[in-house]
Amino acid sequence: MNPLGSPKCAGRLLMGLAAITSIFLITGCGNGNGGIVPINPVGFSNSSLTGTYVFSTIGVDSNEGAPLSLAGAFQANGTGGIGGGTMDVVAPGLDVLETGQSINPNSSYYVNSDGRGQVTLNISGGTSVLDFVLTSTSHGLVTEFDGNGTGSGTLDLQTALTGQSQIAGPYAFAMGGFDGGGNPYATVGAINLDVNGNITTGTQDFNDDAEDVYEVTPTGTVLVGSGTAPGVAAFTSTEQAFDFYPIDTTHFKLIETDGEEFLAGDAYTQTGASIPSAMAFSMVGGTFTGAADAGLMTYSEGTFSGYGEANLNGVLNQIESFTGTPGATGVGGRIFVALDGFIPANTWAVYPSAGGLLMMEYDGAGVTLGAAYSQTSGQTIAPTENYGLNLSALNISGDYVENDIAQSLTTTSDTFSGPIDISDDFGGGDVNLTTQTLAGTYSVNSDGTGSVTTTIQNSTYIGFDFFPVNSNVLLLLETDNFQIGAGVYELQTPPSGGVAQSRSSQSRISLARPLILKPAARAQMAARHKK
Repeated sequence: MNPLGSPKCAGRLLMGLAAITSIFLITGCGNGNGGIVPINPVGFSNSSLTGTYVFSTIGVDSNEGAPLSLAGAFQANGTGGIGGGTMDVVAPGLDVLETGQSINPNSSYYVNSDGRGQVTLNISGGTSVLDFVLTSTSHGLVTEFDGNGTGSGTLDLQTALTGQSQIAGPYAFAMGGFDGGGNPYATVGAINLDVNGNITTGTQDFNDDAEDVYEVTPTGTVLVGSGTAPGVAAFTSTEQAFDFYPIDTTHFKLIETDGEEFLAGDAYTQTGASIPSAMAFSMVGGTFTGAADAGLMTYSEGTFSGYGEANLNGVLNQIESFTGTPGATGVGGRIFVALDGFIPANTWAVYPSAGGLLMMEYDGAGVTLGAAYSQTSGQTIAPTENYGLNLSALNISGDYVENDIAQSLTTTSDTFSGPIDISDDFGGGDVNLTTQTLAGTYSVNSDGTGSVTTTIQNSTYIGFDFFPVNSNVLLLLETDNFQIGAGVYELQTPPSGGVAQSRSSQSRISLARPLILKPAARAQMAARHKK
């Protein structure tokens, strides 16, 4: 939203000036000296990005707002250079399906002191720019920041696999995106892999535009790649193919590559997974209108109970209380949870994993996808700390999609400020990229939840409520009446001696969710699908 009055940032008001201004804003902030927008020094630098990093984003293209997904792995040398890598670009609206493309060594990156930075990835088919904020040297939040489109995702340091047998065992997965007709589409499931990568058992649930909700028994293979090349998951049961980029043996990034549907998401090990007793949750999706919800819940004596909020097409609904009654446990620990008092879903399909409870709406009311994460009680936003933020939002008119990366420093007076990088995709080839100073105030409730109001240039910007997972992670739900948005607020851990910190629960938060496409994009994809 535009702090100057228009919901389309300064580019619509002063088109020519904005184009020039955005260049100075981005360049000024990107050179590490603060530039026009002041930054909060944390201690990051180019050396904070050293090693092979796995990334993924899901969003929409700059043409008609059709699906655009990126996934890959690049090698950062610690001084701003990229030593190679591999990436996939899936953009049906732009007639692009680039899989397993080599990243040219003329690619580059930079990291500011506040952890914000950009990586420019060149492949034979073009260039993609990822704007990120590091929360540690092993994890970051990402927004696509170029003229191709916009999307949100994550960045994680990779521990490379050395053999197929390393991934033998049980995994759960969750993926969101679009079907061939441009309708919101989601799937969750569980598979068990033998030492040769064969799927021996499993189950998979689908929700296609809330009109086709069904399950299948998955069959096929999941075979690892070599170097930075992706592995390949071939699901013969549904004739779907995916590339997967392993972060380690417990967590993969997935992107569909068959060109029939357009899903992306995560797979997590199920070894040792169970249903936590206390959780924070977040779900996003919808059908023709958007929906996002977040809250807190508990699981005790076979019953879920909780409360939260739901943003339904820009109208905030309080979920005063809800209960959920699970049915019998199935393959992969799957349960169907019948909800009472929840908005907007009435049934969840739930799978336990190391990445939390993976949850998909399993009814004819909508298509929402998300997760519930084990919560540490008493945790919330803290004063005099640095945080990274990612927010992905849809304008309620369907006019544009916004993805934000931000960094902020909190104070003892319940305020914060820092730079925000905004990527607004208006369609028709129009992506507006700006960097501004985001300021705000926050308040905390007795249960650790709270609310935030923000300003840019002294004008009202977005508002959101937060729900704490632990001392590192807060889940965000946008609460104003302009957008349906959700995201994550993560505590930054300063680098220590240039050594990468071990991954924490931060890297388990997935931002790949089903999105709502503009009517024009739906029509375009439906026409392509019929050919």
